[in-house]
Amino acid sequence: MATTAQSAASLAAKQNHETVIEIQDVHKYYELGETRVHALRGVSVSIARAEFVAIMGSSGSGKSTFMNILGCLDKPSAGRYLLEGVEVSKLTKKELATIRNHKIGFVFQGFNLLSRTTALENVELPTLYARINKSEGEKRSREALALVGLADRMEHFPSQLSGGQQQRVAIARALVNRPSILLADEPTGNLDSRTSVEIMDIFQKLNDEGLTIVLVTHEPDIANFAKRSIQFRDGKIRRDEAVQNRPRAAEVIKTLPTLED
Repeated sequence: MATTAQSAASLAAKQNHETVIEIQDVHKYYELGETRVHALRGVSVSIARAEFVAIMGSSGSGKSTFMNILGCLDKPSAGRYLLEGVEVSKLTKKELATIRNHKIGFVFQGFNLLSRTTALENVELPTLYARINKSEGEKRSREALALVGLADRMEHFPSQLSGGQQQRVAIARALVNRPSILLADEPTGNLDSRTSVEIMDIFQKLNDEGLTIVLVTHEPDIANFAKRSIQFRDGKIRRDEAVQNRPRAAEVIKTLPTLED
């Protein structure tokens, strides 16, 4: 039976694995004119290294605010956020930027690729912000593109790539600085069902290799590919549980019809 903020899955993560994300009684308020919006209402959750967590909830549930805090794009109004043991709310803007550049990779629904640069050049961009030298940056970018199955598409522009291929480029870009955490916000939202499962196959393989992944999705079928599901409603965690009968994406792909069928 699932509990709320501190579920059996969360407790097991804390006891048996190194905790990389620790959210303690976090509240978030937004002032909209004379109205105060209470977006997060005392959220507490732990995520261990190499977990694969799906965040679910309707619009206005607090899941996007939660992800912005995890990604160091926003700070809690109250409560604590510890990332690998460091309290994030006490860091300077420069220190937060360093964390975003080195520890966290971001994947978005809209791909956010630069249209006039090749796949390789798009992937190289984060290495410039991280001040990695050009030869090392290019080497890492080629490796990241090969990892997502695009070794033969490096010189193609986004307009020459399918939606699934563009998302693969976005994933490679998120991986190029070798982050310890990958945050994905509706990464399959613009993709058809087969391509979505192919993207989840990449995520499962990355997770198997030890990458911690937190994924926002409104699709239960996509959430099932994770190891753990957290449901937000009205700024609170209403359910936090291990995914039962979790499918392997590679096996699902074999059963899906192709365009020729």
